[in-house]
Amino acid sequence: MLRASWKSLWARKIRLLLSTFAIVLGVAFVAGSLVFTATLDRAFTSIMNGTVGDVMVRPAGQKANEAFAQTRTVPASVVDQVRRVPGVARAEGDVSSYSTFVVGRNGKIVGGQGAPGIAVSYHDAPAGHGTPGLTVREGRAPQRSGEIAMDPATAKRADYRVGDTVNVVTSGRTPRLSARLVGLASYSAGSLVGASLVVLDPATAQQTYFAGRDVFTDVWVTAEPGHDQAALRKAVAQVLPPGTEVVTGDQAADEASDDIKDALSFISTFLLIFAGVALVVGSFLIVNTFSILVAQRSRELALLRALGASRRQVTRSVLFEAVAVGLVGSTVGLGLGFVLALGIKALFAQFGLDLSGTPLEFTPRAVVAAYVVGMLVTGLAAYLPARRASRVAPVAALRDDVAMPEATVTRRALGGGLMVLAGVGALLWVLTGDRTRETYWLGAGLLGVILGAVLMSPVVGRPVIRGIGLAYRRTFGAVGTLAEQNSLRNPRRTAATASALMIGLALVVMMSVFGASATRSVDVLIAKNFTGDYVVSGTFGTPFSPTVTDQARGVPGVEAVARTRFTQAQIDGDRTGIGAVDPKPLTQVARIDVQQGSLDRLVGKTVFVTDKAAKDKGYRLGDQVRITLGGVTTPMRVVAVVKSTPALLDVTTTIAGYEAAGGPHQDNYAFVARAPGADEAQVRAGLERITAGIPTVAVKDQDEFAAEQRRPIDQMLTLIYALLGLAVVIAVLGIVNTLALSVIERTREIGLLRAVGLSRRQLRRMVRLESVVIAMLGAVLGVVIGIGFGIVLQRSQSGAGVAELAIPWGRIWLFVLLAAAVGVLAAWWPARRAARLDVLRAIATD
Repeated sequence: MLRASWKSLWARKIRLLLSTFAIVLGVAFVAGSLVFTATLDRAFTSIMNGTVGDVMVRPAGQKANEAFAQTRTVPASVVDQVRRVPGVARAEGDVSSYSTFVVGRNGKIVGGQGAPGIAVSYHDAPAGHGTPGLTVREGRAPQRSGEIAMDPATAKRADYRVGDTVNVVTSGRTPRLSARLVGLASYSAGSLVGASLVVLDPATAQQTYFAGRDVFTDVWVTAEPGHDQAALRKAVAQVLPPGTEVVTGDQAADEASDDIKDALSFISTFLLIFAGVALVVGSFLIVNTFSILVAQRSRELALLRALGASRRQVTRSVLFEAVAVGLVGSTVGLGLGFVLALGIKALFAQFGLDLSGTPLEFTPRAVVAAYVVGMLVTGLAAYLPARRASRVAPVAALRDDVAMPEATVTRRALGGGLMVLAGVGALLWVLTGDRTRETYWLGAGLLGVILGAVLMSPVVGRPVIRGIGLAYRRTFGAVGTLAEQNSLRNPRRTAATASALMIGLALVVMMSVFGASATRSVDVLIAKNFTGDYVVSGTFGTPFSPTVTDQARGVPGVEAVARTRFTQAQIDGDRTGIGAVDPKPLTQVARIDVQQGSLDRLVGKTVFVTDKAAKDKGYRLGDQVRITLGGVTTPMRVVAVVKSTPALLDVTTTIAGYEAAGGPHQDNYAFVARAPGADEAQVRAGLERITAGIPTVAVKDQDEFAAEQRRPIDQMLTLIYALLGLAVVIAVLGIVNTLALSVIERTREIGLLRAVGLSRRQLRRMVRLESVVIAMLGAVLGVVIGIGFGIVLQRSQSGAGVAELAIPWGRIWLFVLLAAAVGVLAAWWPARRAARLDVLRAIATD
C-alpha cells in the first residue's frame, strides 16, 4: 500500500501543488509572526539590559517604564550619599525624557510614529554586570549648553553630521533647542527599535526639563568588582531619604521589558489571528482537492478493496498523501516565513517600530509550530475525504459508474443551522449588557455563525445559484444553462469552494462596516462636543510644551484656551487614565452635560467623574478618590458627575490637582475659542506663528482635527485589508484548483460537448461562468454575514466610542464586483486547458 500511495501521489503532484501552496501561505504567516515577535522580544530585552546600572535609585513606587508619566524626582544630594556607600564604584544622576524629537534637515520630525523621542543627560557609567553603557561612537560627548549628541541612526535619517547645527523640539518648558552636534553616541544594544536618542550635558538637561532644579529622574549606580546587585541594593537602601527607593538593575530591566512586551503583545495576537484565518481558508482548498481526487480515484480505491486492502489501509493511503503534502508545505512555508518576517519588519517600520538593526531571531518554537500547524491542518482537512474513500465497496469496482457515498446535505444543513443559532445566541448575549470575557463570547459567536454558514451553504446557495443561472440562461443561452447545471451538479463542492471566499469577504466587510462606523462616530463626537474653533495638538499624538499653550492665550482675538492633559495612574487601585483640564475655559470650548454637582467647584484637588464611573464604582458627590502616581497617593474629592462621552476619561481633575499628584508638566491638547467678531484668518495665523519651528505641534480647525482622529483608523483598516488579502488569494487558488480538477474529472463529457458542436470559445465561456457562479455565491454570503458581523462589532463597542452605525454600501458593492472579476480571472487557466483538450482523446478517456 505504501508503494501504491507513493505512485498515486507522484502521479497527481501537479494537482496537489495548489493545495500545498495554501499550506505554504498559512504556515509562512505563523512562522513569520513567531520569528518577528521573537526578534521584537530580543530587541527590547537587549535595550533594557543596556540602559540600567547595577542598581537604580528612583522615586518610591515608580516603575522603570513610568518615568515619562510623572514628575517626581530624586534630589541631587542623594547622588553624593550613594557614592559614599561601600561597594559603590560610581553613582551618576540621570535626566531622561520620552518626548524630545530631532528636526531633520528637511524640516520634518525624525521618527515620532509610535516610537518615543528619548533625551538623556550624558554619563559614561557602565550598564549592569559591566556591560558598556552610553558610548560615544564619533566625535565627543556634549559638555555645555548649545551642544548635543545623538545616535548614529537618527543622525543618518536626519541627514546630520558632526559639526552641524541641529534643531530639537521638547515637551519641557523650553519647547525648542538649537545646538551643535558634537558627537554620535549609542547604548550597547545599538538599535533603539525606531526611537531617537538625544544626549545633553546634565546642566542643560536639568534646565530644559526641570527648570534648572538640581534634581534627577533616577540615579545610575555601578558596583565595585566582587559586589553583586542584591547586596549593593541592600547597602544603598540604608542611606536613602523618604520618597526614594532602590532596585537592582536586573529588576528595573525586567520591569521595563515586560511592560513593553505586554503592551506590544497585541502584535503577535494580531498576526496569528490572520495566520489562523489563512489556514482555515486553506483547509477548504485541501478538503476540496482531496474530495475531488478521491472521487476521481474511486475505481482505483474500489479495486484495492477488491484485492484485499482493508478500510484502514485505504484511509491510511489517502492520509499518507495528505501528510506528504503537509510536510512539503510546512517546509517551504517555514522558509517563506523567514522572508515574510523581513516583510513584517519593513511594514511595522512604517509605523515607527524599526528593527532594521536587529537580526531575525529564528527560534525552535517557530520550527515546531510550522510543522505541527501545517501537518495537523492538512491531516484534519484530509480526514473526511480519506474516511469517505475507505467506505467504497469492493463490488463498486465492477461497475462502470462509481459513485462515492455522500452524507445527506439535509443533515449537514440542519447541524449548520443549529451552529448558526448558537453563534447568534452568543452574539446577542454580548449585546445585551456588559459581560465578563466579552471578547471570547464575541469570537465564539462569530466562529459559530461562520462554521454554521459553511455547513448550510449547499442548501442556502441553491437559490443564489439559480438566481444567477436565470440571468445566465437569458444572456448566454445554452452555454449559460450548462454553467448553471454544472454548478448545481455537486452543491457541496461548489459551496465549499465558495465558502473560502465567503470567509475572507465576510471579515473584510465586517471591518469595513466597523471602520466606517468608527469614522462617523469621530465626526459626530467632535461636532457635538467641541464648540471651540481650533485645536493645538501634537502631530503624532505626543505631548507638547505648556509654553505653547501659554503663548496661545496671548494671541489677539483669542477668547479662551483650555489646556488638557492625561496620563496613566492608579485610581482606587485600578490602572486607568486620569485627565486634567482648565476648569473655567473648559465650558467655553466644549459641551459637558453636568448631571450632579457643579463644575464651578472644580478647584485644586477635586475631580469630576462620568456617570458610568459613578455607576460602576459607586462614586457620589463628596466621596474621596485616591489617585496614585509614581508611588505617591493623593486623595481628591468628587464635586460633579457628568454624562459619559468617549471624549472624557472616567476621572478628571484640575491642572493644579494633576501637577500636585505628580502628573507630567506637558499638555496633550489646547482647545481655542475665538472672541466674537475676531477675524478667523488672523487668529489662526497668530497661533501658527507660535507653533512655527515646532513640527511636532500643529493648529487644526474642527474638520482638520476630525481628519487627524480618523487617520489611525484608516491606517489600521489598510493594514487589515492587506493581511486579509492573503485569505482572498487562497480562496482564489481554491476556485482555480476546483475548476482545474473539475475539468479533469469531466474530460470525457467535455469531449462529447465539443463533438456535438460546442466551440472552444463557448467552452471557455462555460468554465468562466461556472467560476463567476462560485465567486458570486461566496460574495453574496460573505457580504450578508459581514454586514451582520459589522453591526454586532459596532454595537459591542458603542460604549468605547463607536456609537454611530455606518454601512459603506459603495465599498461593499465594489467588493462584489471585484469578486466577479476574481471569478473571471480564476477561470483563465482551467478554461484554457479545457479548450485545448483533443476531442477524440477526451471522448476515449475512461
